[in-house]
Parts: sequence; C-alpha cells; structure tokens
Amino acid sequence: MNFLMLCLMCLWLYLPGFLANTFAMMWGKWLPKTGYGPWPIDGGRTLKDGNRVLGDGKTWNGLIGGSLTSGLLCMLMVAVTTDGSNAGAISANSTLFASPLAGSSGAWFAIGGPMTAAFVLGTFLGFMCLVGDSTGSFFKRRRGLKREGDVSSKAPLLDTLPFAISVFLAGQLLLGSSWLAAEELRLPMIGLVVITPLLHRSFNLIGYKIGWKDVPY
Repeated sequence: MNFLMLCLMCLWLYLPGFLANTFAMMWGKWLPKTGYGPWPIDGGRTLKDGNRVLGDGKTWNGLIGGSLTSGLLCMLMVAVTTDGSNAGAISANSTLFASPLAGSSGAWFAIGGPMTAAFVLGTFLGFMCLVGDSTGSFFKRRRGLKREGDVSSKAPLLDTLPFAISVFLAGQLLLGSSWLAAEELRLPMIGLVVITPLLHRSFNLIGYKIGWKDVPY
C-alpha cells in the first residue's frame, strides 16, 4: 500500500481511540441532563498554583462513558469488516478497512469471542485517548492555559497532540501481536499526529454546527 492508504488504514484501525474525546464530551454533556453527574475527576481540588488539577471538563462520566462507547464502536467495526466468526484471521493487506482484530491471535485482549475482544480493544483505545487528553489538560492548567466559559484555552497543540500520541504509543507498546502495532504503521502514525490538530478542529466545528458542542473548539 502507498503512504496515503496506510494513513487511512491507520486512522480506521484507531478510530475508537480518535473518537473517544467526542464520546466523552457527549457523556459529559448529556448524562447530567438526566440528573446524574457531572463528577469531576479531580473532585474540585486545586494545586499550589491556584488552578484546578484538571477542571470541570474532565469527568468520570466522560472517562468511563467515552471509553465504553469506544468499545461499542470497535464491535461495530468488527461486525462490518468480518462475518464475526474469524475476525482475527483477516489479513491487514487485504482491504483498506481491515478488521481491528487482524493479527490479534494470542493478544491479551483476545478473550472470549470476536465481539468481546473488540469491546475490550476499543475500550482500551478509548481509555488511552482520554488519559492522554487529561494529561494535556493537566499541563495546560499548570501553565495557566485553562478554558474559561466560552473563551478557548489558546493551546491547540496541548488540546490535540497528547491524546493522539497516547493512543498510538499504547498501540505500539501494548498491542504487539496485532496489526495495530505493525511497524508499517509507524510513519503513518507520525503523519496523523502532525495533522491531528486540523482533524480535531474540523470535528469540533462539525459538533458545534450540529449542536453537540457549546463551543467550536
């Protein structure tokens, strides 16, 4: 495959991780409307610099709900790319939209049937995305670059790069027996990290236009 096709395949395979922020935002925004939450991860605590540890934007309902929804998305991806009976045997080179479970035989997440494995894998990718996003938020607040109401934090790189880097590093370091950790995907991962701010901005603008987000960033 050429580089562009590998980039598209990489984005497809890691889609549950890349969309976890959107899912977390939905859980953080909509669940409180039912009377449950929000539950900030930092519990409202501040550090010596006078700023919150993470802020109200990082909640347990977003972290847990976003991670689990990524697991459901991965199940859907496996369902549409295989017949569900031999998901792990799909060759990654056979199609651009390869099964996320390709080459995963013997992997730590390959438990139960294909759908269970897909849910565990997707949840893991979503969780690592949100851990990276929270890490970026932590460092933003240490620099005083926190969001205030409708005013952006003015830190686009810290808003975007940590979650992408976290997802890809987790894939390369912890998914060694699956296609997601293939050496051929390393350069595409770097390319995707470079364009992630643009992708993130585009997704946020779309979410704002359709009413899923209160602000366009």
